[in-house]
Amino acid sequence: MEQYVECGSSSGASTPKKTSTPKKRRNLSLRSNDSTPKKRRNLSPRSDDPSPKKRRNLINSFSNRPRRDSEITTALNYGSEEESDEEEEGIAELAVPRIARMFMDEDDAEVNERSANATLERSPQSPRPADCASTPASPTPVSPTAMEPSNKFQFEWRKFSTPQIEPHLRREPFSQISGPTVSFTRPYEAFIAIWDREIMEMIVRETNIYAQQLATTMLENGTIGPSSRITRWHDTNVNELYTYFAIVLAMGVVIKTRLNEYWNTSNDIFSTPGFSTKMSLDRFYLLSACLHFNNNKDCNSALLTRPQAKLFKIKPIIDHLNRKFSELYSLSQNVALDESLTMWKGWLEINQFIPNKAAKVGIKTFELCESQTGYLWRFEVYAGHDTSAFQEDDPVSGKVPALVLRLLNGLEHKGHTIWMDNYYNSPSLARELKIRGFDCAGTLRTNRQFVPPELASITKNDMIVGQLLGCTSGDVDIVVWRDKNLVAFISTYHALLATKCGDTVKPTVAQDYNLNMGGVDRKDQQLAMYPLERKRHKVWYKKFFRRLLNASVLNSYILLKNQSWAHRQFRKALITDLFTAHRAPAPNSKTIATSVHSPAQYSFMNPEKTDRLRRQCVVCKKRISTYCKACQLAMCTYTCYEPYHTAH
Repeated sequence: MEQYVECGSSSGASTPKKTSTPKKRRNLSLRSNDSTPKKRRNLSPRSDDPSPKKRRNLINSFSNRPRRDSEITTALNYGSEEESDEEEEGIAELAVPRIARMFMDEDDAEVNERSANATLERSPQSPRPADCASTPASPTPVSPTAMEPSNKFQFEWRKFSTPQIEPHLRREPFSQISGPTVSFTRPYEAFIAIWDREIMEMIVRETNIYAQQLATTMLENGTIGPSSRITRWHDTNVNELYTYFAIVLAMGVVIKTRLNEYWNTSNDIFSTPGFSTKMSLDRFYLLSACLHFNNNKDCNSALLTRPQAKLFKIKPIIDHLNRKFSELYSLSQNVALDESLTMWKGWLEINQFIPNKAAKVGIKTFELCESQTGYLWRFEVYAGHDTSAFQEDDPVSGKVPALVLRLLNGLEHKGHTIWMDNYYNSPSLARELKIRGFDCAGTLRTNRQFVPPELASITKNDMIVGQLLGCTSGDVDIVVWRDKNLVAFISTYHALLATKCGDTVKPTVAQDYNLNMGGVDRKDQQLAMYPLERKRHKVWYKKFFRRLLNASVLNSYILLKNQSWAHRQFRKALITDLFTAHRAPAPNSKTIATSVHSPAQYSFMNPEKTDRLRRQCVVCKKRISTYCKACQLAMCTYTCYEPYHTAH
């Protein structure tokens, strides 16, 4: 015989319209006047469970005799994900923890509510409650014994208790001290806490290596010439790299359409002479072309997964920033998890299309941001999902739940509330997060696994505007609200409470969702004012690096936590401090030694004549005017240069 459970709802005075549904579903209608009390008694949650009176008698009898395993299983762990197999003796009062109370049946929850004096009156604008019946999301398993823990993904949906438990009594306690873990006094201090000397030295080392590799490749391909910029390359250093970062940040404050316009020194309104005093245009072009973060020779595709190989070039920066962002800041209670998009219009294998984002197409990142400030705490670049760890019997081993758990790693049992949209939310993930000490809330797709079929099959015509339907499994609540369209919400603590917003009655979870979900969008809006990555690039990861640099400046601004600084003022002060702290003399290619093997021409013997200095080639002994800058030896560029360096 098929079993059913009851789930609570709140509806208007009118009855939903009839729809052409199968006869079996019409018998389980959502209308409150379709089921008589007799029929409701036939739809008991579990036919083999004791009555509420018997369960209360079992709890009261614990103080008079030792408890048996079957009694503990029935009274305490009804519908929970884990049951105890140990006997406890000599306990005068039953202590029920919060997570266990959520798994208890409706009548037991009322007993605990009365003992805690937790009463909550329904808002007078809220619709009148009604009942709806639903089939279980999965087949009802055999009642577990004391030695067999019940399945934590067994959801037994039922109606909400009356009166409902106040949300703050169900919410996980949060006692963390949020904010920066280190105090800063200047913008420069907050910035170098993220971009410290260690990461800068790594970028300098990889940039110099890549410049040598680039020059060698150009020589082998025959694309290098005497006037190529690479022939004037000299190794960079940390001070110059900080100066390069400052110039890039200045381009986000002073916006021009072309790169060379920043080096305009003419006496007109478009002049910006400050850029040319810090670095020459050719040097800036060279650093931009040679900027590198990982050695190409270290890329072993046999040891990397496909997503790892795609992100190999930028992986050291991603790992470093994720570590620094999480170390320097403690998140507040409300945290938003959402996607962000860095525009990239060219062909790219990892490109994604998100129509509701400003960029619409580009590089997608999954980001965990603080709801109030938009602080980026952790992020992951999408390069394809790894499904190797997927297990069919584990609902949270899928690609989306596994992604959420990776982003939340390290925040367990601190009481954070995770706000997510319907791409991430599901009943199984909500229960897994609750077990790990999180609360979660947000919109829900009703075709997710474990959603009651009666809620999943509701259409827009079955409800009137402002009507609420919902049910709970103890620790997970699902609410369907009819606004202009149907909107489904999932929460671990909101229940079916509603609030009056003007002339509209909406569930409390919807109002809280609108307040706390915009953490990632708030970050993107603040970054849009300073578009460092707007310049077109031929290499995707260099443009994405600018996006990360921009986000790190915003995080630095939040780390400073000084209300007297405006965001624009903070950036201008940071740029000035970087130029001051890392001032270096302009490079002189004639006096600075270089380790890059590249051809060059000797200087003129007389500035008034066209004759150059000539030397004897070390290979063919001809007198020529070209030489190798690293070897300081005369040699023919096109006939002797490659044979000499191959032999030596």
